[in-house]
Amino acid sequence: MDENLTIEPIKHTNFNEFLFLVDKLAEYEKLTPPDDKAKIRLKKDGLSKNPKYEAYLGKKDDRYIGYVIFFMNYSSFLAKPVLYIEDIFVLNEHRKKGLGQKLFNFIVSLAKERDCGRIEWHVLDWNQLGIKFYEKNNAKHLSNWLYYRLTNDQFDNFV
Repeated sequence: MDENLTIEPIKHTNFNEFLFLVDKLAEYEKLTPPDDKAKIRLKKDGLSKNPKYEAYLGKKDDRYIGYVIFFMNYSSFLAKPVLYIEDIFVLNEHRKKGLGQKLFNFIVSLAKERDCGRIEWHVLDWNQLGIKFYEKNNAKHLSNWLYYRLTNDQFDNFV
């Protein structure tokens, strides 16, 4: 693992670099990146007094090359917090150099520190590089759980 990698929280001074990396993840996943209004919300929600998520940037030689974004939820059965990883991303040209592992280890250490019952995340079924990474780290694919989504444009269908 590259020892020159550092991890730092997002803040006002590095937020544009964070947004650049989010855009790069969208490009990698062939998705539409956040629009200008979403970027404003990301800043407000991540840097407010009571942030809705946490994000950390991976940095090497004064260049931001990866990030992780997560939030806490809760397991009623474990009666413990759960750390949910929304994104973990490393720029393509910096993969397989230890940054992803360092970010993942950082998340595991935070989960331990916060007495979490588990860490959860999703990975796209075509992302073989990500799947192999998680399996290398002993993560288990939960084939018996089906994930569903209701988006805010559907909320008006409810009373």
